[in-house]
This record gives sequence, structure tokens and C-alpha cells, in this order.
Amino acid sequence: MGLPQELTDPNEAAPARSTRGRMPSGKPNPVDVHVGGRVRLRRTLLGMSQEKLGEAIGLTFQQVQKYERGANRIGASRLWDLSRVLDCPMSYFFEEMDATTASASPRNLSVETPDVETRESDPMTKRETLELVRAYYRIKDYHVRRRIYELAKSLASPEEPAEA
Repeated sequence: MGLPQELTDPNEAAPARSTRGRMPSGKPNPVDVHVGGRVRLRRTLLGMSQEKLGEAIGLTFQQVQKYERGANRIGASRLWDLSRVLDCPMSYFFEEMDATTASASPRNLSVETPDVETRESDPMTKRETLELVRAYYRIKDYHVRRRIYELAKSLASPEEPAEA
């Protein structure tokens, strides 16, 4: 005996697929991109490779790459594991999230909500910045480190004066 006709009708539309938290365009949710960026920032500051992080939490380096890009969402238990391996509180992954990114939370999204641009121009997310900071703090002599700091400040273009 087969299934009733109403369960096997080939003309019936397939159920809607889950967007799994993605934007209407199919791009990763900016919140997931932010969290992934914080994972990458912390891992890089610790001098840990994607491969070593993956080994520590039972993933391949490719899966770690996907987490860091925001292509794969990080579940609560995995975020807990990451906080332990990367020696930081879970809240670290959500720090410095701007209001625009936070507003892209899946609970705030509707069909009418436009995509939100991610902050790719933030110098704190660039590998060069992270490597520079790590190298700077590997300089043991405080006086040498201080002179490099003063040199960098003197070479940088002057900041705009704050308005009173």
C-alpha cells in the first residue's frame, strides 16, 4: 500500500529551504562574519595556525577557514570550545560589533531588510596589523619597543584635531 495521493503529488511545490541565517542575497550573515573575524584575530594574535586550532577542536583547517570567513555558522558548543582553546571569554567573539552588523541578526531580518556591507576596510582585521602587533610585543627591550612606537607615530600622517 502506497502513500496517500496528497503526499506524493509531483505538482506540489517543495517546502522552502532554510536559509540557515544567510542574507536574502545568499551572503553570510554579517554577525557570523564578525564572529569568524574575531576567531581569526584571536588565533593570529596567539600565533596559532588554522591547522593547530582545527586539531584542538576536532576540525579540519578547511572547516576553521569557513568559520573564520563566516561561511559556516558557529554553534554554541563549538564557540565554547573555541573560547577555551583560544583562552578568551565567549563574549570576546561579539566585542566591537557595530550597530549595523548587530542589526543583521537573523531575528531582525525580514524579506524587506537590505543586505548589510561588512567592514573589510577595518585595519584591525588585516593580517598585516596582527603580525605587526605580534612582532612588536616580541621585542623584549622596553626602551627599543618604545622607540619603535615613537618612530611609527612620527611617520604617520597627523590626525585631524578633535572638534571642541
